[in-house]
Amino acid sequence: MVELNEVLYNELLVELRVDKDFITEAAGAFRWDLEQGLKGTEFSSLQMLPSYIGLPEGNEKGKYLALDFGGTNVRAAIVELLGAGRYTTVRRVEKPLITDSYNLIDSHATREELFSFLAGIIEEVIDHDSQTEYFLGHTFSFGTEQHGINEARLIRWAKEFAVPGVEGEDVNRLLYAALSARGFGNVRPVAILNDTVAVLLATAYSYPDTCIGSIYATGHNTCYMEKMPDIGRPACILNMESGGFSKLVPTKWDLQLDSLSEKPGRQRLEKMVSGRYMGELFSRLVGELLGLENAPVLSAVDMSLLMADDSSAYQSLKGLPAEMSLEQYENLGALAKALAIRSARLVAATWAGTLWHLASNDKILPQHIAVDGSVYQHMPYVRENVMRALYELLGEEAGGLEPVLVKDGSGVGAAIAAAVACRDI
Repeated sequence: MVELNEVLYNELLVELRVDKDFITEAAGAFRWDLEQGLKGTEFSSLQMLPSYIGLPEGNEKGKYLALDFGGTNVRAAIVELLGAGRYTTVRRVEKPLITDSYNLIDSHATREELFSFLAGIIEEVIDHDSQTEYFLGHTFSFGTEQHGINEARLIRWAKEFAVPGVEGEDVNRLLYAALSARGFGNVRPVAILNDTVAVLLATAYSYPDTCIGSIYATGHNTCYMEKMPDIGRPACILNMESGGFSKLVPTKWDLQLDSLSEKPGRQRLEKMVSGRYMGELFSRLVGELLGLENAPVLSAVDMSLLMADDSSAYQSLKGLPAEMSLEQYENLGALAKALAIRSARLVAATWAGTLWHLASNDKILPQHIAVDGSVYQHMPYVRENVMRALYELLGEEAGGLEPVLVKDGSGVGAAIAAAVACRDI
């Protein structure tokens, strides 16, 4: 029978607990970083990247194209905006960039092949129509240097992408060249945006009081609508790249995970709250708790199974010793719960810091908060602990906050971005 190290287990449960004092300090530090970032000082760990796009008015109408390129599955859609915050997806096409017969993300692919493939998906979604003028919004979920609503240069690939000749280039310019080469110059890319910004736009179209958008999934990031004058930035949605927030006190296990990560010393918040890193940290802790020679490979989905309090699901977990007792499974479920609750409370602290900034010294107004992501949607204990932490931090003002789970925010937000871009032309 495998033994669980009870001393270490109890130590972990204590170390992973973040109390009210901890999240209050974190929220204050996040606000400080945000405001230092607005001033452009060297003391902030937040990038505060301008999107050059503001919030929709909610009355935008018409059919717009949306391209969602953020991973190995690419989606294109025609979205019809109906006004009054309503929309419908008219047509949608989704295709993978990797199959058994081709790979369009590695270094053997050319940029012409990649962007021609993207143009082909768009061609399919418009049913080969080369006459009608279409305006396209492009959700591009890689790090860019943005200089306008439709000008974003890829800084560097991530997520295992390695196609040469794209880094440093204007992404939508490459896309338009590929569309024109296929005879579809009638499709005009007019906006490019981060997926977090797209989530905010999608929600703000239906709920005009929405000022904050957040991705809470495999990765983590938050943006918000900045309207303050005299900050040296346009009045627009700012992508904070909040996963890089560094003013948190990590545990020694967080530091171990960081030291073995692809980018040591970076993305501290993301490594403490996102699905990818929670799964990695949980795997390492389980291996240490059970004294295993090799840590099991467990994901955020596996953590959710262990928290579900369903013993019939335990046997589907791969990588754990077959001779584990029911009590040991329950102990691992309690550890997963501790990680999930810590994640929720830290994310809530960053939202509170953003809300404090937006309110300045006034009362926090009732509003919706846009959220997209599998952790927020599916992981047990997350949603209720986000709200519990907000009440601890904001008191009765938290009662006016309503997080909204966004579906297909990247696609719908891209279409809305195209509409806003056309409005501002």
